[in-house]
Amino acid sequence: MQQPFLIGITGGSGSGKTSFIRKLREGFSDEELTVISQDDYYRPRELQQKDENGIINFDLPKAIDRKAFIRDVKKLMDGKKVRRKEYTFNNEKANPKYLIFKPAKIIVVEGLFVFHYKKMRAIMDLTVFLSAMENLKLIRRIKRDRLERNYPLEDVLYRYENHVLPAFLKYIEPYVDSADIVVNNNKDFIMGLTVLKGFMRDYLNQLAP
Repeated sequence: MQQPFLIGITGGSGSGKTSFIRKLREGFSDEELTVISQDDYYRPRELQQKDENGIINFDLPKAIDRKAFIRDVKKLMDGKKVRRKEYTFNNEKANPKYLIFKPAKIIVVEGLFVFHYKKMRAIMDLTVFLSAMENLKLIRRIKRDRLERNYPLEDVLYRYENHVLPAFLKYIEPYVDSADIVVNNNKDFIMGLTVLKGFMRDYLNQLAP
């Protein structure tokens, strides 16, 4: 059995990972591509670390259940299904559901810290880094957190300054120079997306009998 091709995708909060991956999925079947996200592996709120002001800091590598995340990725690599309860980011209006991840020929692993976790990075065949200017990332973060997660503006700005940006500088940005592909998303990511999808399609065509 052919070992799945593992692609890791990261970038700072607001860099456009979610939109990029949504577009990346288009044109591939479930047998060809599956995506598993770090966002579904946050530890329960009561186990999260708080800052000096008592605010939970979700932007730390330890906020993620790393062992469960890596375990499930390896299960997919071994051809096994993964069942995981959706994390709703403190959104009381959201009803969590169970997500089913099926093994595929290409597996995309995405999240803030997927390059920082050494055991995860060691098994990746291709690494992709989404890059964007800080002011654009902040604007995108505000739009997302206010609309999707019901966070007040003051809270969004506090978290960006005290949690998001320090985490990016320490745990995410250092890996940009070692990434195989860097996608500039200041304006759009179309060209980078086209290149990656073309590579993936070529890879799948090579597997065809």
